[in-house]
Amino acid sequence: MTTDLLSPFKLNDTLELQNRVLMAPLTRCMADDNLVPTQDMVEYYARRAQTGLIISEATIIRPDAQGYPNTPGLFTSEQIQGWKKVTDAVHANGGKMFAQLWHVGRVAHPHFFDGDVLAPSAIGVEGSVPRMRELTYITPKAATTDDIKSLVADFAKAAENAMEAGFDGVEIHGANGYLIDQFLHYEANVREDEYGQTPENMSRFALEVTDAVIAEVGNERTALRLTPGAYFNMSEDSRDKAVFDYLLPELEKRDLAYLHGGIFDDSTRFDSLEGKTTSEFLRAGYKGTLVGVGSYSFETAKEAINDAKFDLIAIGRPLIANPDYISKVANNEELVAYNDEMLAKLI
Repeated sequence: MTTDLLSPFKLNDTLELQNRVLMAPLTRCMADDNLVPTQDMVEYYARRAQTGLIISEATIIRPDAQGYPNTPGLFTSEQIQGWKKVTDAVHANGGKMFAQLWHVGRVAHPHFFDGDVLAPSAIGVEGSVPRMRELTYITPKAATTDDIKSLVADFAKAAENAMEAGFDGVEIHGANGYLIDQFLHYEANVREDEYGQTPENMSRFALEVTDAVIAEVGNERTALRLTPGAYFNMSEDSRDKAVFDYLLPELEKRDLAYLHGGIFDDSTRFDSLEGKTTSEFLRAGYKGTLVGVGSYSFETAKEAINDAKFDLIAIGRPLIANPDYISKVANNEELVAYNDEMLAKLI
């Protein structure tokens, strides 16, 4: 039977989506200087409420999580109230919204906060802060076990804050070379304690964060984004596959709202994943609800879902260019082509 992407989809007993098209998390760097969502952000998200679910831009859980300018937070009362305006507007337009919870780990920069840059190991990455290229990355401090306990607690607190802000759930950002992903890859994790060396140990932090968030908001409102194939601020290692081979069945036991692949182009095949794409690898190891992403059109996403490659599709840049994306695809109208100039403002 052919799946209609614009028909409702029951995510679980708590949440039903109006269609299978999600708004992908898109970092826009448009919060104010206190990292509070602005009125422009309220209007930007409200215009996209026709999607089945909006996943917010990555939102930092505490000050030392920041690695980009003007990325919103979820750790002060002002930020919570700013997000409440966003979620109220999305709900008023019939939409649902998850907050993506973020710590960038070794690509944080002390320009934005006082204190250490934390990572699994004291291994830096070459490069500089996006939009502030004069700020080069520094060598991070290897997080102590006390640091890790604090990080787990702060992910859970951010999830609690997200519920106060009116979100329908949270997506933990465990992908794209950021903190949780750093624990999952050998290139960034050379620890010799209970958080390193073996697949079980290297998965421990991701699972502790997931369990802490579930304890706070429930499994039906908890999702996770993963990047099994290293490609962004990370180098591939053939040993990484074993980490995700262990992690994925553990996540399946937790009955998440969904698992979300983190990739810019899902046609990319990874040597470390035995030649599989991100969605192929995740689908083989995880039988729960899976979100595909990565340069899909509406038609190619429909084909992939009908071929059972994943269950839902997250759309990114086309939704920047077309706030009314759902109406346009429903009516076979031509989409406005995305271009990089669109990043300069919220439309």
